[in-house]
Amino acid sequence: MKKQTNTYSGKRKSAGLPFLLAASLLMAPLHSPGQQIKHLPTSKTIEITDSRRDLAIQIDYAGGCKITGLHIKGENTLSPEGVYTGFKTAGGSFCSLKTDKDIRVTVGEEEIVLNDIQYGDLSVKVNEVWTFKIADDRILWTVERAYSDLAKLEEMALPQWNFKDLGVWKGGILDNGGMVWCKYLSEVNDTYGVHTGGVTFWEPESGNALRIVPRAGEGKYMAAKYSHSEKGEFACTHFITDMELEPRYNLSRFVRQKPDVFVPFNVSKGKVSVDYSIQYINYDKEYSRGNLPGIDEKAVRELLNTTGRYGVVDNGIVGANGWITNWKCLHEPFFAQTGLALGDRQYTQNLAQTLDRERDHAIREDGRVLSRWHDNDGDQMPGTFNYKTGYYEAVWGYTVDSQTGQVINTAELFNLNGDIDWLRSHKNSCEKALEWLIKRDSNRNGIFEMMNSYTGEGLASDWLDIVWASFENAFVNAQMYEALNLWAECELVMGDDEKAARYRNIAERLKDSFNKPIEEGGFWHAQKKQYVYWRDKDGSVHGDNLVTPVNFAVIGFGLCNDKERIKMILEEIEKRTVAEHLFHWPLCFDSYREEEVSNRQWPFPVYENGDIFPTWGYLGVRAYVKLDRKIALKYIGNLLEQYKKDGLSSQRYSRITQQGEGTDILAGICTGVTALYRDIYGIRPKWNRMGLEPNLTNELNGTAFTYILRDTTYHIKLSVNDYAMATGSFSIRSKSSFGAARDGNKIIYYPHNKEETSLVIAPESDKPTDIRILNWNKRVCSWKISTPGTFEATITGLCPGQEYNVSVDNKRERIKAGENGHLTIRHNCKSETTYAIRKINPD
Repeated sequence: MKKQTNTYSGKRKSAGLPFLLAASLLMAPLHSPGQQIKHLPTSKTIEITDSRRDLAIQIDYAGGCKITGLHIKGENTLSPEGVYTGFKTAGGSFCSLKTDKDIRVTVGEEEIVLNDIQYGDLSVKVNEVWTFKIADDRILWTVERAYSDLAKLEEMALPQWNFKDLGVWKGGILDNGGMVWCKYLSEVNDTYGVHTGGVTFWEPESGNALRIVPRAGEGKYMAAKYSHSEKGEFACTHFITDMELEPRYNLSRFVRQKPDVFVPFNVSKGKVSVDYSIQYINYDKEYSRGNLPGIDEKAVRELLNTTGRYGVVDNGIVGANGWITNWKCLHEPFFAQTGLALGDRQYTQNLAQTLDRERDHAIREDGRVLSRWHDNDGDQMPGTFNYKTGYYEAVWGYTVDSQTGQVINTAELFNLNGDIDWLRSHKNSCEKALEWLIKRDSNRNGIFEMMNSYTGEGLASDWLDIVWASFENAFVNAQMYEALNLWAECELVMGDDEKAARYRNIAERLKDSFNKPIEEGGFWHAQKKQYVYWRDKDGSVHGDNLVTPVNFAVIGFGLCNDKERIKMILEEIEKRTVAEHLFHWPLCFDSYREEEVSNRQWPFPVYENGDIFPTWGYLGVRAYVKLDRKIALKYIGNLLEQYKKDGLSSQRYSRITQQGEGTDILAGICTGVTALYRDIYGIRPKWNRMGLEPNLTNELNGTAFTYILRDTTYHIKLSVNDYAMATGSFSIRSKSSFGAARDGNKIIYYPHNKEETSLVIAPESDKPTDIRILNWNKRVCSWKISTPGTFEATITGLCPGQEYNVSVDNKRERIKAGENGHLTIRHNCKSETTYAIRKINPD
């Protein structure tokens, strides 16, 4: 059935109706059922409200066309400029604020359409149609634009959203996992441009947020820029183009005091359209971190949504520097851990795209991984900067930890996305990256060597880029140990057992050599009770000044299992941190020798020679949970308090004043808080399951939050020795760490989050199944099912052919495990049922 419509324009036409009747129709407000679309033809205004009346927009089409009001909970967020469309050519600027003819409005039962929005000049004109609809709690806006001819545009507004000022929103969470932080657009015309358009603006004090989700036509490219306008507004401008836009200034996504971040571009004659979903969001609810006893939940939320996301420069460029400086270091291994803490699929998808891009453009044929991405060649090693891709070697030296960073991030991201095909696409590149470093063992002692051989060369070999670590570098080798073990697990998943065994053997040899005393070629300094940083080719030892990231990495990555060594190192670090009243660990406690560092780092303490860089805080947390969880929590709390003071908007903190310093604001400064999720709450996903491996203290008892992994929502509840995980189809509770997954109708429990054994429960019904693990050890495996129904329970990983005592509600029988080590029980549970399996004649 054809929908009934009414059409209005600026010219008074009665279409044959008596004048008074026509006049009354023009003056009466026309609206859809439910009063959600109101049209006032006399004032040429339209008001549209969502179903919950959280969001309302006003449109004015008198003499032009713009959105004059975008009300959130009754408050208009827009400047007088409002929201409009437009474009700019070399010949001038044109926009919908002034149109060439009267706008014609058509009101339907469920939509309102504004036609004939025309503007431009003789060279190119546009004719636009704006259509507004209501979809429950969203307002849908479609802009159809027809270009009269081919044209080259300097700028586009399709549309431009002009908010009152930079205080309306704290920032915007982008749909590539990144964010725009309004306070970083501090000067007029500061502009940040990205190749995506979706954004959720938020204001934490009110808890209000505005989500704008665009959808362009097939084959079109989306981009957006965020600016501090000359009128003091916060402006968001959308672009819809035929080709992906190039940056105007080098490869810069952020430019200071320039409104034009993209190069001019061509548009074709004909039509282009874009749909926008505009929605009010309850920010407190949508981005809640749950109930976090002992932890400031709002500080965690805000830190992760700002500093944690700020390292996303653009699509395909996820790092831990940030978009203000247009930098990304490939020699950082913690991007996937940031994704784990964010729990945002858009971030992890963008990180996957980033690693794909680096695989294709930043890894050389011999396996060398270039160390950095930047928008210009300012600190390149001569001749290495690629002016198209932005990858290069830094002038400070070959930072070899880019090899390990690539592998660690790939392996850890695979545990988040679970995409085996994606992992296989990185098999060759990650193997090449590892082999490049494995080959660097000229003295065949199992410790891998840097490109520089002596401190006196004045070159760096890792992240501490103006410390002259050389030859056998303990920090790089500790990361290599982690990379080898993580990649061995990936090789097993891909079915390459031979490669997995090889990498594990290499890792074990490295571990053995690494832990030897310095007198025997290792890194352990028994007299100083610490691991030293590096050894020159002549055997001289350097970096015995208690370098924290080195010692934290050795413990955190599991290179050191000696409890006495761990205790000595961490107790000394804690004693000295407390003595100086530091809120976070410095990079080193004592000074390097003058010849070991750049002259910019003298006298001590300054910069990498003694200042506080929280970037490596996650390794400190990971190390301290092995000794004293309360200490780990203390420094997480300190970091959250510092965030509330200054947003962690610094590169580092002065050792002397503990004030933020450095214009290169680092997103990686938040890693101590990302470790809260991995190493305290124990969120440890694997490629085929969700995992919980908590390290809690009593102060955290009652922690509860939701975590989304691969489109499944997990409800997590944590107390000391009491861990619960629930989805819509099952719940599992255990006193020890575990993993769990749903595979078809099967629920799989992985004791200690490992795959040596498992419990597979197959219910006959689709009702949620409640399981409680009572014990799981070498002597007995027992559990309860509290859901009535028939279940088939299979235990894997048993001794093939071995007999077991099986008890179901105290009814016992002997059952022999199959040759595959599986044992299956089928039982109809009429009430809560207890199962137990014991090995007969246990070893």
